[in-house]
This record gives sequence, C-alpha cells and structure tokens, in this order.
Amino acid sequence: MEFKISKDLISRFEQLIETRQDSELESILNELHHADIAEILDELDFEQATYIFRVLDSEKTAEILLELEDDLRENILNRLSPKEIAEELDELETNDAADIIAELSQSKKEEVISELQDVEHAKDIVELLRYDENTAGGIMHKELVKVNENWNVLTCVKQMRIQAENISRVHSIYVVDDEDRLKGRLSLKDLLTTSTKTPISDVYISKLNFVKVDTPDVEVARIMQKYDLEAIPVIDELGRLVGRITIDDIVDVIKDEADKDYQLAAGISQDVEADDSVWELTKARLPWLVLALLGGFITVHVLGLFEGAMKEHGTLFFFTPLIAAMAGNVGVQSSAIIVQGLANDTLSGSLFNRLLKEISLSLLNGLILAGVLLLGTHFLLGVDSVIGMIVTIALVSVIVIASLIGTFVPLLLNKAGIDPALATGPFITTSNDICGIMIYFTIAKLILGF
Repeated sequence: MEFKISKDLISRFEQLIETRQDSELESILNELHHADIAEILDELDFEQATYIFRVLDSEKTAEILLELEDDLRENILNRLSPKEIAEELDELETNDAADIIAELSQSKKEEVISELQDVEHAKDIVELLRYDENTAGGIMHKELVKVNENWNVLTCVKQMRIQAENISRVHSIYVVDDEDRLKGRLSLKDLLTTSTKTPISDVYISKLNFVKVDTPDVEVARIMQKYDLEAIPVIDELGRLVGRITIDDIVDVIKDEADKDYQLAAGISQDVEADDSVWELTKARLPWLVLALLGGFITVHVLGLFEGAMKEHGTLFFFTPLIAAMAGNVGVQSSAIIVQGLANDTLSGSLFNRLLKEISLSLLNGLILAGVLLLGTHFLLGVDSVIGMIVTIALVSVIVIASLIGTFVPLLLNKAGIDPALATGPFITTSNDICGIMIYFTIAKLILGF
C-alpha cells in the first residue's frame, strides 16, 4: 500500500520535534521506507528536516539522502561535517556515494574522501568520479559478483558467498579471465545442477550484452529496454569488467531524459524545477519566448505585405488564426511522432518513404478537414464560395507542408547531433505559423488576382 502524507501527520512530526521526543520520533520513522521519510522531510521546514536527519542513524539517513529534493539535500550536506558525510557514504553503494560527493565543493569533496573508513570503497568512488555523469561509467555500480573461468564450481560458490555480502541484490554472475576481461555470464541454474568439480569454462554462457564506460547513458537505456535486461556489465577500453548498471539506475535516466524532452518541447531551455528561483526559471523560459516574439514580428510583417488584400477582402483576415493554428498543431503532431520514433529507435525505412507516407496521411486528413470547413463556412457562416474555396485549398496545402516540416526538421536536427525534441516546441510552432499564413495569402492572391 502506498504511503500518503496528510496534514495531521506533518503536524504530529512538528509537535514531536518541538517537544524533542526523539525516541518516539525515531520509533515512528524506523517503521517507514526511506522514500516516505524523504517526502516527509520535504514537507517540513529546513531546521525541522535537519533535526530529524540527525535523530536517525547513518544506515537509514544514507538512503534518505538519495531521495531528497536537490535543494534540501544541498542544505543538509552543508550542515554536516566531512566526517558525518563520510559516515553516510560508507553505507551507500559506490555510484550513489559518487553522485552525492559530486555535488560537494572541490575542497569538501577531498575532505570527505579522506574520511571514508573503507579504503576499497573510497578507491571505487574516486574511480567513478572520473567518468562523465551521462555515460555508462558515470552511472555504474562497482559492486558485482564475478568468477574466474579457471575456477571449478565449488570454488566459484565459495567466492560468490564472500562477494555477495556487500551487494544488496545479485542480478548476474559474470565470468572473467585472469586479466579481468569479461568472458560471459553464469546461469544460476547451471551452477546448481553441475558437478562441483566442473570447470566454469565448461558451463558459462559467452553470449551477453555489455556496454563500454564511455557509452552514453541514453544508449545504455535503449539497449536494456530492447533486450529487457535487469542489469548490464560495463567494460573499459581493454575489455576488463569494471562495473554493472542496474534497472533502477536506468529508470532514473529514462525519467531525466523524458523530463528534459518535455521541457524542450514546452520551450524551456534548461533543466528546472517548480521550486527554483524566479531568476533560474526566467533564464530557462526566456530564450524561447524571445524566439516566439521574433516569430510574431515576422508574422506581422507577412500580414503587412497583404494589407491591401485584407482591405479589399476583409473576410480573409478572420481565417488567419485558423490557418496558423492548424499549421502549428499539425507540425507538432508530426514532429512528436518522429521524435518518439528516434528516442525509441523504432524508425525504419528510407527518408523518402517516410516523407511519402506523411504526405499521404496529411492529404487524407487535410481533405477531410477541408470538407468540414467548406460546409461550415457556407452553411454556418454564409461566407462567399470563392473565399470558402480559398480557405479550404489553403488548409489542405498548409497541412501537407506543416506535416513535412514537422517530419523533416527533427530528422535533420538528429543528424546534426542536436536534440530533436527541440522540433516539438515553439520552434516548429512558430515556423509553421509563418509558413501557414504565407501560403494562405499566396493562394488568395493567385485566385483573387490582387
């Protein structure tokens, strides 16, 4: 059953903190999952959250740290000494510990590392800090179970028991050679059903998926999603096994990437949260709003070119919002499909076939919508038949052109190494608005001859 926070519960915690009832506070919190405690801390003010954090032991608070909102975690870390932070990190797996250390200043980072009690743990954390956070090396765990291909099954089981003591969950058993180069994986079923004297080299599975330390995290996510993997090994430039990535890390990558794409599509150029400062939110939103404003100036200029036509045929003006809106909507729909296909690696066939399919689809949609519009302008609005014809022809033309732009632009951006999610935001909407109005009045000019 999912934990729910209520006002009464928050009030209860505030009362316990105010009266310094530490034993009761600790008793209640120890019954809760660390993610639920993090939610509670996010609802309290900073002083109260810090107080609760100090009441609990490091084994509990280490997991809570990972779940806290960035601002609250930063504030709490600033209040803790390097020794206290090191005590928290000693309880965490290497990649989680490395993520927290990466948020500290350079001077405090060095102090915390020097305070870590487990030397091997400290070495692993330092190694992870070398990698870019958006690569396989940056998100991998150093904790894993590996066996040597030259061992027999009995030795293998003994070594696995020792290694598994430091791992919360064993997803896979990896097989390496004497140089630590990854050779394959070991099936637990084969291990249990094979003679204890059998060499591992006779039973391991050589075929397995793996990634290199410099593989982008989104590519790792794609591979794990495609092959339905719970974990994947990571190798270095020499083919040596250096870590593993588990599905919970990939869920975070997918979420972060989805958030980023959604923000780009909404016209937000930076990763921001609702609780960020006004200045941070302004910096994230302003660039695309400026683009939209420039697009608006261009649209006004285009309309100005046909000022005489609108004076003579004023009815044309009333349909400009409709044409612009349809152009923007169709472009966003087309680009969203392409961006989704690029993200999931499900696009197939040539560019020509893709564009041909889009033309066929947009023509069908355009003709249906044009028919509805033609009937509406004639019977509901009583618009002149010539104007109605202009609007319907323009609508079909705009839908076809907008869908082609919406298809082609994300493919072009992707080929240029730019996030194609840009194409689903104000960029595509603004450009299609301008194109739509230009097409509309050009068709009107050809038919009416002004």
